[in-house]
Amino acid sequence: MFTGIINDLGEVIDVHEKDETLRRIAIGCSYKADSIELGASIACSGICLTVVERAGAGGRTAFAVDAAAETLRATTAKSWRRGTKLNLERALRLGEELGGHLVSGHVDGVAELIARDDFLDSAKLKFRAPAELGRFIAAKGSVALDGVSLTVNEVAGDTFAVLIIPHTLQVTTFGDLAPGDRVNLEVDLMARYAARLLETR
Repeated sequence: MFTGIINDLGEVIDVHEKDETLRRIAIGCSYKADSIELGASIACSGICLTVVERAGAGGRTAFAVDAAAETLRATTAKSWRRGTKLNLERALRLGEELGGHLVSGHVDGVAELIARDDFLDSAKLKFRAPAELGRFIAAKGSVALDGVSLTVNEVAGDTFAVLIIPHTLQVTTFGDLAPGDRVNLEVDLMARYAARLLETR
């Protein structure tokens, strides 16, 4: 589990096609190499991925993850290339502060940025969600976009808007987002379960 509070900005340093259904991705980060356990989960732009390799050299840490066919189909991971910036979050430990909201790292779909309004230090971003996910998004509710925990400000049909504060613009990939860019979307767990309970009645 994660909280949607980003604690590092990583960068893809290598992508290797292992076969048609598996891609190994190496990511540079500022975590200490000896603090990353093999088999640990790290949310990479909202996708919970398992560390399969780690290395530290020249003051830089790198870890590798495998993205399988379903991950490549359902997320933005298929478009990651050398130089792609990623929001990173280590898995939540019991007893740690829950600063955002509970995030599973299981991406529901990909949303597209359709409009951006920049203010003095903040920005309003408007996204279009996949039609089947719109019913899970509500004003004042939570979403995770590329792993970032955000509060929804406005909803209209399958579009919704969020306001990005200066700190978030500085420490995540959102500072560089432009209309047409796509982000990983995870809807709120409680909204998903509530909808499922209603369906089964």
